[in-house]
Amino acid sequence: MIKTIGVLTSGGDAPGMNAAVRAVTRTAISKGIKVCGIRRGYNGLIKGDIIEMNERSVSDILQNGGTCLYTARCHEFRTSEGVDKAVAKCKEIGLEGIVVIGGDGSFRGAADLSAKGILCVGLPGTIDNDIACTEYTIGYDTAMNTALEMVDKIRDTAQSHDRCSVVEVMGRNAGHIAVNTGIACGATEIITPEMPYDLNEIAKKMLETRKTGKQHFIIVVSEGVGHSTEIAQILQEKTGIEARATILGHVQRGGSPTVRDRVVATQMGHYAVELLAQGIGNRVVGMQKNSIVDFDIQEALSMTKPFEENLYKIATEIAF
Repeated sequence: MIKTIGVLTSGGDAPGMNAAVRAVTRTAISKGIKVCGIRRGYNGLIKGDIIEMNERSVSDILQNGGTCLYTARCHEFRTSEGVDKAVAKCKEIGLEGIVVIGGDGSFRGAADLSAKGILCVGLPGTIDNDIACTEYTIGYDTAMNTALEMVDKIRDTAQSHDRCSVVEVMGRNAGHIAVNTGIACGATEIITPEMPYDLNEIAKKMLETRKTGKQHFIIVVSEGVGHSTEIAQILQEKTGIEARATILGHVQRGGSPTVRDRVVATQMGHYAVELLAQGIGNRVVGMQKNSIVDFDIQEALSMTKPFEENLYKIATEIAF
């Protein structure tokens, strides 16, 4: 049976990562498996920034955003020499398996380690919800709720000044946060990378809606589209309605995780250790139809994720 495993967080932080670390640590300990916390991602693995974890190491972290193990990008790990250094460090301290919490880039690193004999299981930790093999990623719900709270506050100002507020939300190259936040806040328009948009048509829609008595407008723009300041300027020129752009940025990556993120992260962390305890690696854990499942890492990386086009159409039809 496997005796020692590590856990690390890599790439962008996401609310709920701490819940996953806690679940991995305590599930492993309950099975008699030693747990090592690898700090600052693959960079920490290469450099040996590793601590032994116990029950109390993960006490009172469920409610905290960010990651208690810290995170970092590691360019060296993208090279074969960097991977070899990481493998050597694993063998030096007796690490037989690692739970990797992160996104696609983190999973590629896990695949490289798996190919070298280190059992790795990936957990999807990213607010962008852009990992194709899973319907849900750790941090996504919290990020959407944070974005919605911010938009609700911006609306107060937009309403007071009869303005158009163009609000840019995160999501990298995916529009999942934008479409859900947009429909939840009643946005006049949602602009995402997946769907074509025409600023002339949006301006026309705003003017037609104003004739019915609406005086303020919210336009939600996905990070993958960007140009929010330019969009605001163009809409102001075309409509005569004062428009301001707000880029929410990294506020969406912080904050205390929601119930959903804490529960899903716990389920996924527990499942990952169950796999490693059976000697199973080179897997990515995901959620399909509210059930926790797992996939071969290469299979997971080759998948494509559909956009929530039906939700987008609903938002478009009722936004007036």
